[in-house]
This record gives sequence, C-alpha cells and structure tokens, in this order.
Amino acid sequence: MTCMDRESELALVARLRAGDPAAFDLVFDEFNPRLFNFLARLSRRRDVAEDLLEETWLRFVAQMPRFRSDTSIGAWLFTVARNLHVSYRRSRLIEDSHAAGLLGLWPCGSIAASPFESALASETGRRLENALAALPVVYREALLLIGVEGLRPAEAAAVCGISPEAMRQRLSRARALIARALEDPKHPALTRLEEVTT
Repeated sequence: MTCMDRESELALVARLRAGDPAAFDLVFDEFNPRLFNFLARLSRRRDVAEDLLEETWLRFVAQMPRFRSDTSIGAWLFTVARNLHVSYRRSRLIEDSHAAGLLGLWPCGSIAASPFESALASETGRRLENALAALPVVYREALLLIGVEGLRPAEAAAVCGISPEAMRQRLSRARALIARALEDPKHPALTRLEEVTT
C-alpha cells in the first residue's frame, strides 16, 4: 500500500482475515480509484472497467478469510483485476470470431467518459494518453502497473505472471514505443504491434 509500511499492512491483513469491516473499508478507500483507473486504461471502456472492478471486489471479499498472513494487498488486487481483464479480452476474441451476429456477452454501447480523460486537457497529455492507448496491452499494463501505480518491477512481474526480466523487457519496449509515438503520433510501429498482439 502506498501510505503504509509492511508491518502495518500485515496487521491489516490479519484484520481482513478476521472479517473486520473497517479493515475492508481502508483497503477499498485506498485501492478502488487506483483499480478503476488501471482497468479503464487497460480496457479503454468505462463500462467494462466498472464491471471488472466490481468482480475484483467480489473476489476480494470472498477470499479475505483465506488470505495468507503475508499477502501483499496491492499485488493481490492488481493481479485479480489484470486476470479479469485478460479473461474479458479472451471472451471478446471468441465472441468476435464465432458469434458476430449474436447478442454479445459484454455490452458494446457508446464509450462513456472516464476519469483518465481529464488528462486530455493539454496537448502533451492528449498525445501521451493516445500513445498509451495505442500500445499493445502487455506494454500498456507494464507502464500502468509500474509508472502509474508505483509497483516495483518484481511486483508487476508477479501480477502479470512473468519473470522480472521479462517485465523489465516489456517496460523498456513500452517506454521506447511511447517515446517514438510522442515524436511521431502516427508512427506505424504502434499500429503494427497492436495488430500482432491483440
């Protein structure tokens, strides 16, 4: 957690395991906006981010009594949120390829405004947000977990289920793509990579 040392976090985990509602409130207040922003930037859809966020909290509540005493709350929450997003993307791929004419599993309405759109107020913010949105999801999640959420690379690697070295490579590639996109917003490498990895 950002404002809590590890010893305090472990005490909070013990309270969560005991079912203390005040402990849940502390965790919810700390992580709910961060998780929403992470999911909104990954999915680029407010409605999807809201659904995935709700499911993340439902799983958190269900698993609280079974947490290990050394659970890292932030890493656990971001892992679940990321895995739910991966499942959502897989379901969309299946739906798009096999059931184009059927009613979708996920709503496809218009994209509503989300909190991160406030970053679009300036030209630099707009260009950065567009470059981030154009990144393939594996690079976008690396930047969001480390650059926005402040996770250490080893923690972000655990969230994504990859080695720390693979996370460092993803982060390096993501930074290079962002830098290239900011120099040239229509850089073809971003478009090609998005097509290959999605």
